[in-house]
This record gives sequence, C-alpha cells and structure tokens, in this order.
Amino acid sequence: MAALFQSMDAPAAEAEKVALAESDFSRSLEYVGIAVQEPGWHIWGCSPIVGDDGKVHLFVERWPTKPRGFDEAWRHDSEIAHYVGDKPEGPFKFHDVALKGTGTDTWDRFAPGNPSIQKVDGKYVLVYIGNPIGMTKGMGAHPQTQRIGMALADSPDGPWRKVGVDGKVLDPSPDPKHWTHGAQVVNPAFMKHPDGRYLLYYKGKGARMGVAIATSLQGPYVHEPTPFTKNDKTIEDGYAFATGGKFYFLTTDNHGIGVRGGGLLWKSDDGITFDPVPAIGFRSPASYLPKADPQQVRNYYAAGTFQRPQILMQNGRPTHLYVASGSVINGGDGTVCYLLRCKQTE
Repeated sequence: MAALFQSMDAPAAEAEKVALAESDFSRSLEYVGIAVQEPGWHIWGCSPIVGDDGKVHLFVERWPTKPRGFDEAWRHDSEIAHYVGDKPEGPFKFHDVALKGTGTDTWDRFAPGNPSIQKVDGKYVLVYIGNPIGMTKGMGAHPQTQRIGMALADSPDGPWRKVGVDGKVLDPSPDPKHWTHGAQVVNPAFMKHPDGRYLLYYKGKGARMGVAIATSLQGPYVHEPTPFTKNDKTIEDGYAFATGGKFYFLTTDNHGIGVRGGGLLWKSDDGITFDPVPAIGFRSPASYLPKADPQQVRNYYAAGTFQRPQILMQNGRPTHLYVASGSVINGGDGTVCYLLRCKQTE
C-alpha cells in the first residue's frame, strides 16, 4: 500500500506545467461519473462514509440555484444534505437534511457547509463551517466570520447533536501573536490519531493550513503555534487520512503550485508536522473528465478546477475521490460532485 503514495517524477500533461513530483495516488485516479446532481441546486463538497448498514452515505453542501447568484448564495443559503447509495459509484438519492442554519442569533445562523464526516469512538462525527451574518452585511463582511462546528450522531441518519453549548469547536486564537488571530478558521478536516488525540485541521490566515489538538472528542481544541504548510499561493479544502504508516493531507491547488486546478498531497510521519514540499495529489479536470459537447458545458465558478476533495476510505485504504467543480459537462442548471476511482487499490 505504501507504494501508492510514493512520489515519482512524471511527464507533464499537455497544457499543464508540473513543477512537483506526482504521487501514485494521482496517477491511479480514473473518472467514474457524476456522483450527485440535483436540479435546482448547486452541489458542493460530497464527504463519503460507509455506514453500519453497508451503504455509502454522502454529506453534501448544497444551496438553491435561485434567486441569489452563486457566490452570494453559498455564503447565505447553504445546508448540509444527506444522500445514500448502495455502492461508492451510486446512484445516490437524497435522504434528508442533516444541518441547516439556525436562523437565530448564533455563530451558525447561516450556511452550514464544507462538511467532512468520520466515524470515531463509535460515533459519526460531522465537522462543518457556519457564519452569523450571511449576506446581511455584504460580501466583504462575511469571510472573517466563518467558524468550525461539530455534531455527533449514532447513525448517518441522525439525529445530529451539536457538541458543547452550540456546536462551535474552533475560533481563531485570542492571542494577538498567533497566526490565526483576527482571521477566519474554515474548511475543516478531522481524524483521531493512533495515540488517542483528536486532530482538527483548518485553513487560516494566508490560506495556510493549521491543526488544533484535543485529548477528548468534544474538545477543547488547542491551536498548534504555526501553520504546517508554507504555501505562498492559495490552497484550501484539506482532507486528512492515514494509511501505510503515514499521514496525508490532500488540498486543492488553486493557482498552480503544481497543477492549477488540481490538488496537492502533503505527507507526514506524525500527522502534525508535514513535509514542506508536497506532491501532486490530483490533476485538473481536463485530465479526467470525458470530452464534452461545448454547447453543454456550463461554468458557474472557478472554471477548470476541482474543489473540496473528499476521500472514501475502505479497510484503511483510499478507494474513491469525490470532488466538487464549478464546471458542469452535461448542461445542468447547477454544479455537481464528480467521482474518481483509485484503480490501484482494487
């Protein structure tokens, strides 16, 4: 299994400039199809898990395609929906809404989103973001108000119980000297370390990645002093996992540290300190998606990129990659979640 993640030099695909080694994980990926598409909705961030029932459960950020524009609507109207399929390739059907904004005077009044699901200590653990102002004060006010919450359930079907007082588990540090002070903490990823600690990863100031650590599932989560990535270009949407005795953190590569619109795979021996130079985690959509009729292509956001990568782990191995995209190849009225399969793990 370790060979899957060994970095190796690979020739660049046409129209892609590759400055980094490519991971075998990236080289193993092949396109399967569209995992979730729902008329009247933008679909974003499908986080998968195999439930105790043997079915695959997806926790999906989605928001209506109307009346707001794409960028305003996700900030104000997102909810976390639950879809279910009999196998990783689907088909997936809408089951229920796991979380909605409270609509009241709370940190998550608006737009719970960016879900990531794990099963830890016999509980299903859903981490997510929310914000208290939505679009009530305009686009510029919104980003800095985003925070991270956690909800628990005994089943993927819920009911979901927010931890603590109101579900919020991570704020920026109150220490003016800490790198997160005065900024947002968003885009959570989560895992339980083999040593028993709980690791909550996030994007902070400068689009760098950090981790907060707790000794109990519900916290408190304490920030590590510094970010564990040193990127000078935007990355986001991390997903953390462990396999083959190593830890990995998969992010987007928004502006081309390796491949613009693709992803980066960061490796670690302990899950806290990561190698400073990542490998290519996945390539851009053009490397995987089938040729589409130009008349059917719809670009809603950040054309030519994959976003919010989430991995299905089975028997300690990554087997499928679910990615959102602002580009739709079949003429749909909203964004979709695409599915890639890891060929070498089967």
